[in-house]
Amino acid sequence: MEDKRTEASVRMEVRQYVKVLSTCRDAQELASTLRKLASYLDSGSQEDITSSQREEFNRTQYTSILTVLVSNLKGDRLQLFTSGQCSELWDGIFLRGPPDQALLVLMDYISSSSPNAGLDKVVNVLEAYLQDNRLTTLLWSRCLGSFTPDSPQLRETLLGRLVSLPDLTANRLHPHTRRLFLPDQYYPLLARALSTTLERTCQALRGGQDCSLSFVAQLLGKACMQGHSEYMFKDLAPHLSAHTQSDMVWQRVCWRMMEDVPERWMESVITGLVQAVEGPRALSRIMGNIVIKNKKAQFVVTHKLLLLQYKYETRVVRSLVGYLAQDTERRPLLIQVLRSLCQTWANSSAVRHTPVEQQLYISRALLLCLGLLSSSELQELREELMQCMLGGMQCHLDSCVMRVRRVGMIVGECLSARLDVSGSQLKFQYEEDEETRELLSMLDPLPEEDTVSTDRQDPTQNIQSSKGQEVKGQSSSPAANAQTSTAGEEPSADQGSGSELDSDDELTPYDMSEDKEMTKTPPRYLRDCLDALMSSEDPERVEQSLRAAAGLIRKNVSTAREVSVQLTKVLLHLEDKYNTAGFLSMRQAAMIALTVTDCIPVTEFLTSEFYSLNYSLRQRLDILEVLALSAQELSQPITEKNQLTQGTQHPTAVMPLDPSTAPLHWRQVVDQRIQSKTRHFAKGVSQPPPSARPNRYAPVAGHFFFPLLRNYDRPQLTFDLLGTDHLVLGRLIHTLGLLMHLAVNAPVATQMGRALLDFVWTVRYHVDQVVRRGVLFAICSVFLSMPNQNLLSELSEHLLETRAWLADVAEGDPDEDCRSLAMQCLVLLEKSLKTGLEHPAMALQS
Repeated sequence: MEDKRTEASVRMEVRQYVKVLSTCRDAQELASTLRKLASYLDSGSQEDITSSQREEFNRTQYTSILTVLVSNLKGDRLQLFTSGQCSELWDGIFLRGPPDQALLVLMDYISSSSPNAGLDKVVNVLEAYLQDNRLTTLLWSRCLGSFTPDSPQLRETLLGRLVSLPDLTANRLHPHTRRLFLPDQYYPLLARALSTTLERTCQALRGGQDCSLSFVAQLLGKACMQGHSEYMFKDLAPHLSAHTQSDMVWQRVCWRMMEDVPERWMESVITGLVQAVEGPRALSRIMGNIVIKNKKAQFVVTHKLLLLQYKYETRVVRSLVGYLAQDTERRPLLIQVLRSLCQTWANSSAVRHTPVEQQLYISRALLLCLGLLSSSELQELREELMQCMLGGMQCHLDSCVMRVRRVGMIVGECLSARLDVSGSQLKFQYEEDEETRELLSMLDPLPEEDTVSTDRQDPTQNIQSSKGQEVKGQSSSPAANAQTSTAGEEPSADQGSGSELDSDDELTPYDMSEDKEMTKTPPRYLRDCLDALMSSEDPERVEQSLRAAAGLIRKNVSTAREVSVQLTKVLLHLEDKYNTAGFLSMRQAAMIALTVTDCIPVTEFLTSEFYSLNYSLRQRLDILEVLALSAQELSQPITEKNQLTQGTQHPTAVMPLDPSTAPLHWRQVVDQRIQSKTRHFAKGVSQPPPSARPNRYAPVAGHFFFPLLRNYDRPQLTFDLLGTDHLVLGRLIHTLGLLMHLAVNAPVATQMGRALLDFVWTVRYHVDQVVRRGVLFAICSVFLSMPNQNLLSELSEHLLETRAWLADVAEGDPDEDCRSLAMQCLVLLEKSLKTGLEHPAMALQS
């Protein structure tokens, strides 16, 4: 009964105040009314207002008063007050009442009003609201539970206004938004308010007062969900990490806050926290065992962040894996994660269809988990890890990408070192770079502050022991040699002291300073080179013959054409039996010289042998490389090496005059000598324009190209182009694309482009990324080399389908290079279509 009487009295009194605020234009009466309203908000006022009346006013009448105040801004009532009175009376009503109601009224007015003087006034009040730490008051009131129970709709509205304040104000004030409303200023302010609220919560809990963290957790989750986790955790994560290091109450508060985060926002909170926190121990203190209590958190930590997403730094992976290993209740999840990583790493389909960056990310996580296993856990998982090592290494070593193969080698070495510490271990030869060193460092123990108490040994000592011993042996070899030499000199000195009488010092040594080592002369004839390469067992003669072969072929064209096919066959089958320096480059140069000199027979031989039996993959790759380099040389213009350009001619000595010619005047002789000694930096054209020369590749382009398209779908005993030999297929397509590109403006270019598109269209969905790259490169070459009119006339029925396929590849292919090449193909296709459609229009106009 008393409550109803209080409510009625407050309502009647407020109704009079509202009438005055709406109609009165007397400054003194308005000021008196505002002071009476402010007395309901200030517990220390002189007015005779009971606490029940004040609570009733805050609960039922405060929002209506604020609405009346902002609705009368269009009038000139505020002009009746000075700036000081306005700040004290009008602004104070917004800054001293319930903060949640004030924020909702201010944000609603900003969102619904047009630019005017009233909007500026409300924006000023909102800025003062934020500067006066009213956000902290709002959050703390929600934690204490002193507010009136509200509906879920009202709570969602308040959360939306708090989180979206920069967006709502920018939509209305842009480009004149205030600095404090920008995201880089507002969200750190909101994070500080949240941190202060947690600190007050800890103090209240120590005093025996109950608190609720539901609203704070929802606010954090909604802010992270909207993409502001970086701003929120930039200052909040170090603050929580520092306070939870030695305070158990802070840890309990953080754990409770994480548990109260709604499940739909749990992923955003965990992702932002993991990226901001430093080390697994700090992450464990803040998150607690949330992965055990919450299934969504468990899925995010153990599956999504480690298996599905791969954009995070190695530091984040270390924190996640270390967090799982910090507590005995979470270690079963570490074993579960390791098993999932092993299955993914050893899955051949995942190796073929996932980007290299994701495979590196999974390999790092696998090695980190492996390094945190104890000896008992290692023995329990020994069989599974052994299967992972054998199956995964085979999948990685079969890949055509060098980075993937190198990852397989490194992870195989690490697994071997952890599984068999004392026995034989796998060792591979690979080039060390920053990537390999980072992978090897994944087995390093965690820093001292983040170590895990396990009885495991350091596996990196086993992996790099041989390398360390080699380095140590190399570094100590000079000292050892010096000791050995010193020890060897002492007996000789003793012996020398006893045999001074038998000394032979009087014998004069023979002068051999001008002696020269006898070397065999290099062959001068091409047939001698052929004989040496076929039958000689002398390493020096074979090397000299191989070194001189390319030069002799280019000098003796007629002889080279007589033995071109035979010498090409010998070079193709030649093996480096004597470990000759530069063997591959010299052999390749000789084969290129033969192909350029006697083009058609040698090309027919090489293209026919590409699909023949009893050839290794290395020899087939050599054939493709020789054909590509030979076509590139043939497509270049012929240059006279013995003809010096005018800009490089050196001044010659003055020649004596010919008696048969007429004598020159002395001034002409002086001018000629001056000209010969003068350097001209800019005097017209420095050299004559290049003369037109025929393209040697255009007439023979078909001999290079079309034979390589034969028999590609016929598997041989040692060669399956469409089966397992992905590397050769990718190199073949790339070579065909290069041959197509070099045939630009050739008459046969149209037929080559049509045949190449028909060939690559059948393998455009190949599982190997090297093959897909080759397909896209070949399509780029077709678009660049075929005339635009022929492209429209010959391939019009395929262009739409090709365009749709390129768009799908550019958007969804897992390989970054394939996506880039697909975008280039789309640009070239659009350009070719535009040019091809413009030419007929120009022809009609002419």
